[in-house]
Amino acid sequence: MGTVTTGDGTTIFYKDWGPRDGEPIVFHHGWPLSADDWDNQMLFFLAQGYRVIAHDRRGHGRSTQTATGHDMDTYAADVTALTDALDLRGAVHIGHSTGGGEVTRYVARAKPGRVSKAVLVGAVPPLMLKTEANPGGLPVEVFDGFREGVAGNRAQSFIDIPSGPFYGFNRPGAQVSQGLIDNWWRQGMMGAANAHYECIAAFSETDFTEDLKQIDVPVLVAHGTDDQVVPYDDSAPLTVKLLKNGTLKSYEGYPHGMLSTHPEVLNPDILAFIRS
Repeated sequence: MGTVTTGDGTTIFYKDWGPRDGEPIVFHHGWPLSADDWDNQMLFFLAQGYRVIAHDRRGHGRSTQTATGHDMDTYAADVTALTDALDLRGAVHIGHSTGGGEVTRYVARAKPGRVSKAVLVGAVPPLMLKTEANPGGLPVEVFDGFREGVAGNRAQSFIDIPSGPFYGFNRPGAQVSQGLIDNWWRQGMMGAANAHYECIAAFSETDFTEDLKQIDVPVLVAHGTDDQVVPYDDSAPLTVKLLKNGTLKSYEGYPHGMLSTHPEVLNPDILAFIRS
């Protein structure tokens, strides 16, 4: 574990496990979580000989609870500060949900040689919000609901989300894991309410269309067809069309948090893509 200080004085917490000369994999977490959400994947890829790195986004987890910088440009700049400090070259960047947006913006702007591949899982690109140009997006009222939850009773909201749509535990016959719900709440409550509130606009209103067009490296786009948080039809298929070298892998009936509910399926698939 360590920290990196960015240009505006923010301290970014990160974990860095495995051989220093191993191929690096950098994990980018979703809203409102932390690097801890990647424990399963980090242990899996560590056992495969990779160097695995995960950070807490500013305002989240153990990073500085900043008053500013809760936008995709700053999130990507923070990743640049981290990868520069660790001098990561040829890294694979894997992002879930909001972290997928962060990966998209970072990879589109990364220095030559820094990135070899990327993986977007249940990711927010190209654009979540419904607009005239994006008629299939979600209405702003959906995101206002998230904002009301954070501002009104964040602690209860952070129980309701993982208990319901995030892991698909609201579906008939779902095998509910109380541990996943409790861990989601624990991670969320570590972060700052202002960061979580402002991040909602960052993940819902940022248009990643031009970023996706600029990415040259191979990208795996993995998405569950029963994703209730980032609906499938307005995300993964559109993302792949914009990428120069994208591969779409759909998971029938899988929820938004499928990395946690089905790691035995996702981890080998991601490994196969990295090795391909």
